[in-house]
Amino acid sequence: MGKISTFLANELLDHVFNAAYTPAATVYLGLSTANPTDDGSGLAEPSGNAYARQAITLGAASARRVTQSGDVTFPQATGAWGTITHWAIFDASSAGNMLAHGALVASKSVVTGNTPSVASGEVWVEFSANEMSTTLAHNLLNLAFRNVAYSKPNTYVGVATATLSDTTTGSTVTEPSGGAYARTQVNINGGSSPTWSVAASRAVTNGAAVTLAAATAAWGTVVASFIASASSAGDILFYDNDTADQAVGSGDTVQFASGDIDVSIN
Repeated sequence: MGKISTFLANELLDHVFNAAYTPAATVYLGLSTANPTDDGSGLAEPSGNAYARQAITLGAASARRVTQSGDVTFPQATGAWGTITHWAIFDASSAGNMLAHGALVASKSVVTGNTPSVASGEVWVEFSANEMSTTLAHNLLNLAFRNVAYSKPNTYVGVATATLSDTTTGSTVTEPSGGAYARTQVNINGGSSPTWSVAASRAVTNGAAVTLAAATAAWGTVVASFIASASSAGDILFYDNDTADQAVGSGDTVQFASGDIDVSIN
């Protein structure tokens, strides 16, 4: 299984909350004799001896993952490459940015005359369940690894009176009805307040208080919060069922203080 890099986590968060991310038209598979780590500092690609990254194709996102489609064959080694233990996906055939990394099922010592190949299906990258919707997971994976267009969404904060799941949509979420309830838009960094922070260390947060309209009638008990792509309906992007249950009555104001909404990709 592959994990996305810190670079890509920040880019994808900013694509949702700030500036759009432009993905690579082609992504490349590289090999490493050590764990590359999330920031790429542990990367140890072979040097020389005919080693070169190779283009890799990943199939359409499904079940929150993209999976290698087709074998990836590297050039025949003209000298030892060392013991290959890990793989990494990059946005360039050399240098560039690491997008994801993972461990091979079995390590392989590559010596002169070997022609290394990574079998179809061995490399995959996925988002685990909970708190990011499956719809968003698929859109971001297809964008980053398959160059499938996904327009940067708007972002609105709302609350719910029933818990949410990965498959909840903006049309099926149970929100308060009436009483002046409405989702509140949060803008990109540099826009009109409230805005999001610029992604850093795999996270973004609200840079100013996000205040919903004062209730003019009871909203019921709020048990969850979410970020959606539209002021009504749309897609649920992220959600949180750990919101402290709170009965909202007439005259009450629901507010998320600056820094209260933390969204991270870990």
